[in-house]
Amino acid sequence: MRKIIYTISAILITAVSACDSYVDITPKGAITVDSAATYYEMITQPMRCYYPSSFYLLSDDYWAKESNIIGMESQSMDGICFTFNESVDRSIFSDNNLYENMYSDILRSNLVISNIDEAPGQESVKTLAKAEARVMRAWNHFIAVNTFAKAYDPSTAASDGGVCIMDHYSLEETPVKSTVAEVYDFVINDLEESVELLSEEPVNIYHPNKAYGYGLLAQVYLFHRDWEKARDAALKSLAINSTLIDYNEINDNGGIARYRVYADENNPEVLSYMWMASGWTAEQATYYRYGLISPELVDLFEAEDLRYSLFFRQTGSTIGNYYDFGSGSAIWTLANTTARFTYMAVGMRTAEVYLTLAEAYARLGDLDNAAKYVNELRAHRLTGSSTAITTPSTVKEMMDKIILERRKELLFGFHRFFDLKRFNTEAEYAKTITRVFPIVTTTVEQKTYTLSPDSKLYIVPFPPSARDRNPNLTNNY
Repeated sequence: MRKIIYTISAILITAVSACDSYVDITPKGAITVDSAATYYEMITQPMRCYYPSSFYLLSDDYWAKESNIIGMESQSMDGICFTFNESVDRSIFSDNNLYENMYSDILRSNLVISNIDEAPGQESVKTLAKAEARVMRAWNHFIAVNTFAKAYDPSTAASDGGVCIMDHYSLEETPVKSTVAEVYDFVINDLEESVELLSEEPVNIYHPNKAYGYGLLAQVYLFHRDWEKARDAALKSLAINSTLIDYNEINDNGGIARYRVYADENNPEVLSYMWMASGWTAEQATYYRYGLISPELVDLFEAEDLRYSLFFRQTGSTIGNYYDFGSGSAIWTLANTTARFTYMAVGMRTAEVYLTLAEAYARLGDLDNAAKYVNELRAHRLTGSSTAITTPSTVKEMMDKIILERRKELLFGFHRFFDLKRFNTEAEYAKTITRVFPIVTTTVEQKTYTLSPDSKLYIVPFPPSARDRNPNLTNNY
């Protein structure tokens, strides 16, 4: 078997150029992939980065410092998204390597899947490596299709343009786009074939485990409207890891500034460690720009909700560079990120699986069980004796409560953007967002900006660099 020699930089370059070949001379600092064990090591990528700047402010949950937006309404993606500006050609803007990072990771997975069987080593290692690689391949395709295409709608998915499916390792092909339905079929097939082969206890936290695999499968089923399958997969995930941190414990021990049990890699809720930026320091810096929640979301938190009181602030001399006092928004307490408490904004947590399960039950009309799992989460997040919600009498009322909990629990990253897209395909849950801006800057005329449920802004354009290299990659709006 020919030895494959790679460096991380080579992986990144070939993912987008699809034309360079690997060499046979080992460069300094490279790794020779010549065994099943070294292929398995390739799956580990501690800093999987998904920078959300190309869509982040297309949401009712998030806010921005006014000086970052005023004058930039057609000059930056933040300005365009925050003012819901449909008149600008977004296709000329970069997505800050979001697309590249997804497909670099897919290339990494395919390199393992396509080559590991020829390498010497234990068959059990090969089987596990291929299963983990398929799960990560599925994850990246799922994120890509929900970013760059329409949300899954069973009435149109078979004809809606999706993204390129990369199902094998190749540096030469120019792939074509598949439909949204085809991408979902591919993702579901990859996960269904793989999750049972994952370990419950992987060699380290950066390898996907079985709880994450079933949690991801439940999420994909939910987006695909397979309610019973979403319920069953979520139950399997929680059977392996149902841990929820009791925020009362943190609050009673002096708050996150003093009680740092769940810092770094020690958050037992986290099922997959993935980041908004490439590095812990960069992740914290990202919160300086994207760590604000909207006045609307601030008002939705109950006074007893520790998700707000432990993590957000509206006062303090150190936040003035990033926050407008008097705006009604609130900013994430920046020092809390990673060093004091690992809040995984992109990767999955058990809390998301609880909410996936609650929604699946609600969609199936089992409102008692839906309320049960919402209340289990709330009991770990709110203080006082009145944490439980009363079981509603209709599916719509239950769904409204679940959507509210998703907004308060699944902050930052992709969650609200993806939820708005998928709920906007259903008339009873679709939302027109209105934003009055600016609030504190009196020298600029205050306007009301509106984002309709069917806005083309919800479909992010493919970056120019990717379209230049692949003429098949036409935008989906």
